[in-house]
Amino acid sequence: MTDQAVAAAGSRQFFGRQRELKALRADIERTGLDTLTGRKAPRARVLLIAGKPGSGRTALAEELAAGLSDQYPDGIFRARLTEPGGEPVPTARAAQELLAALGVPEPPGAAEDELTELVRAALGERRAVLVLDDAVDAEHADPLIPDNPDSLVIGVARGPLTGIPDVRPCTLGGLDPKSAIELLTAFTGSVRITVDPQAAETLVEECGGLPAAVVLAGGWLSTRPKASVADLAKRLRALSGDPLPRAFALAHEALPATAARILRYLSLAPLGRADAHIASALAGCSVSAAATTLADFAALGLLAAGEDGQYEVPGHLVPLLRAQLEERDRPAEVQLARARMLERTVRLLQSCRAVTEPEGSPARRKLAGLPRALRFPSAAAGADWLRSRQPFLLASARLAVADGELDTLARRLVASLVRALAAHRGAEAAAPQLYGLHQLVLDVAERRGLHRERAAALLNLADLDARTGRTKEALLRYRSALDAGRAANDPYATGRAMESVGGSYQELGDWQRAGDWYGRALAQRLARDERADQARLYARLGAVQTYAGRFGEALRFGRAAAAGYRRLEDLPGYGRALSEAARVQEYAGRPEESLRTCEEAVEWARRAQDTRLQAALQLRLADTLDRLGDPAAAPVHPAAAEREREKEYSAEQIRRGAIED
Repeated sequence: MTDQAVAAAGSRQFFGRQRELKALRADIERTGLDTLTGRKAPRARVLLIAGKPGSGRTALAEELAAGLSDQYPDGIFRARLTEPGGEPVPTARAAQELLAALGVPEPPGAAEDELTELVRAALGERRAVLVLDDAVDAEHADPLIPDNPDSLVIGVARGPLTGIPDVRPCTLGGLDPKSAIELLTAFTGSVRITVDPQAAETLVEECGGLPAAVVLAGGWLSTRPKASVADLAKRLRALSGDPLPRAFALAHEALPATAARILRYLSLAPLGRADAHIASALAGCSVSAAATTLADFAALGLLAAGEDGQYEVPGHLVPLLRAQLEERDRPAEVQLARARMLERTVRLLQSCRAVTEPEGSPARRKLAGLPRALRFPSAAAGADWLRSRQPFLLASARLAVADGELDTLARRLVASLVRALAAHRGAEAAAPQLYGLHQLVLDVAERRGLHRERAAALLNLADLDARTGRTKEALLRYRSALDAGRAANDPYATGRAMESVGGSYQELGDWQRAGDWYGRALAQRLARDERADQARLYARLGAVQTYAGRFGEALRFGRAAAAGYRRLEDLPGYGRALSEAARVQEYAGRPEESLRTCEEAVEWARRAQDTRLQAALQLRLADTLDRLGDPAAAPVHPAAAEREREKEYSAEQIRRGAIED
């Protein structure tokens, strides 16, 4: 958590800032400009906490939000708008994280405007607090502010957010001396402070009252029980510069060389987050040694301890650590550390996916050969790890692709993450994350001129576009995938792309172009003797001709599809093809032929044990008989359809019971 330093390491205790808290609480009820003019405020009240990194901005925002939880019962939601290294977080990504916290489904591939509108709509129905941490400017924060005066927004920034109306910043300086000494005492104990209170006052003065600097000073003293407070104040005074860099320099220099190197390398961790695995990979040490070192760093105030064994580098320390990394470590060693981190992440993702496979499968046998530290004991444990590490994993993929020098590892990482997400959540549930990952694959493929990978990424993205109703966008991507497939001489990609282009035109109601593209795809399948694909394409051509009202052509293609499925001994496919043929005959005004075909389809559906298709066909038979003037036979078929539905329901209940047992 950025600027968390007003709380002692390992403690949730908050020090000082009572005057600021009182002013912020009073500002909630302050009459705004809209109220003065007789209009109800159209948006949430925005409170702003401004200050430089390390001043405790975020800690104050969290303390304020926690104290208001009773007044805002629908929850506290958070979005960090700046990366630990200072790079702005895209508004779309911040909106995605908020939607996940709000429990609102995210449409795959949605644009920034759509995502922020979903956030505002979700918060527009709640009495909640939204903490926007480290906003760059008003334009960065404004799209996320809900149009709901019953909610509250707490913004954190370096300075005023000019452009958001009716906001008075609460600007933070240093802590008052009493509170700063209380914070220092949390690390040192009271004895060392009471024996020399003047030295303690001098020390916090040298720290500028800046909470982050006081924490580092307290951590330094906590590991040196014989060092005096006055000695540390003297050391700080001897250094030049701002308080935080001076306190950090002392803390860094005091670490053993190996520990200092690990700390510097933690600045490479995506989102500034690391667990024992990531720390051990970066440093090239054992997992147990890394776990001990991370805990030591947290005790010194150099890291913030989180959940599930994760730690976070405070945002105000990341630039200082990166500067030390650039000065002290060779670029080749730094790049090797990045590669080790990505490789470890890939192996964990592979293990996470493998644990979902059946016992005795090749994946599970391979999993058993991995070191114990890389294995998950159960699918549930793998799913929990994937959930808790998802922000880190997605950030790892983005950074690996942006690096540009580790593209092979980046591609492996993205592929492993796609497989793990699909295995644990299913492609449908994981679609929003998969969309971004396929886009990363496309970026690498275009940069490296990898036509096959480019075609695959475009096909995956287009499929997701098509599922969310963006048919025209999907069509453009399918056409680009076709070009890439041809450049790669990849028959699968070209055939798939041609069929999908046809499907897009069918969705758009352009039956002529749809039939043309299905025909091109069919010609390729015929040339390669791919019989299952041939049968499917005959069926799709039949459907297009039906929509176009060319029933003769539709029946010809339908019979070809049925013949293909029968040769393949695909009984469900054959039954469905006959069902479609019966439908076309009915549309063509040939009810007797439709009746015979439908009865034949029912028989094949029965042989295939496709109860759903049987039920649908029984209802069609009833309608056909009714039109043919046989009302006595017609009611029999709905009853048969109902029996088939009951059978299907019973079978499903038995299956579920077996799973639960």
